[in-house]
Amino acid sequence: MGLNYIWDLLVQAKEAGIHKRDISFVPAQVYSPYMELSLEDLNAAAGGQVEVEVNPFYRFYDVFRDLLDINLTEDEEFRHALFDILIHFLAELDFMQGMNKREYHIRFVLRDLEAGAFGERVKERIGLFERDEREWIACAILRMYDTGETLNLLRSTVSRIFRRSTIYVNSEEKDEMLFYIGQRKTELARRKLELLMELFLPVRYRTEVYWECHVGIIDAEDTMIQDRIAMY
Repeated sequence: MGLNYIWDLLVQAKEAGIHKRDISFVPAQVYSPYMELSLEDLNAAAGGQVEVEVNPFYRFYDVFRDLLDINLTEDEEFRHALFDILIHFLAELDFMQGMNKREYHIRFVLRDLEAGAFGERVKERIGLFERDEREWIACAILRMYDTGETLNLLRSTVSRIFRRSTIYVNSEEKDEMLFYIGQRKTELARRKLELLMELFLPVRYRTEVYWECHVGIIDAEDTMIQDRIAMY
């Protein structure tokens, strides 16, 4: 995934385990007028100090037009150090201004998930999910606190992470949920699904999970293929 904005780089750096102090910003000598960063892949630069070239005139012309005046030749080292400090400050400011109240709350939930506030098993497994998936989970947790709803949130979150999945709820005869995941069972997929159940599944519900084979449903031809019908 390519990077464009300095705030996006901070987010990606955190995901890659790179501390902000290990990133230094320098004014780019050659740059595209349509891009703020010339770094395409932060992961390629992981390990030690990361130097990032920035087009300071993409959004901050008024801030840097005098500091980076080509006619200035004195105190170059000082000006570059000041440039690095200013870009770090602008990146933090940019990041905060781009977040609304809901996004702040999502960040707090993510921090609690990663810190073990939801239990050690959740702490161990939340890292199995991609960044977008973790944000979906945190958003669903906030909605659960707001509404008290769990089943629909479980269904929607599972559907977003396992795109081919279908979930059936039987609340009339017995509290039961049938999960059809629609993909090959792997250790990673199994652990992800178990974590979602731990977070959102009401205790009284029993579950059955079907991975590649769907339970046969009369009049639904796609579920009645010979040798592809799961027993219920």
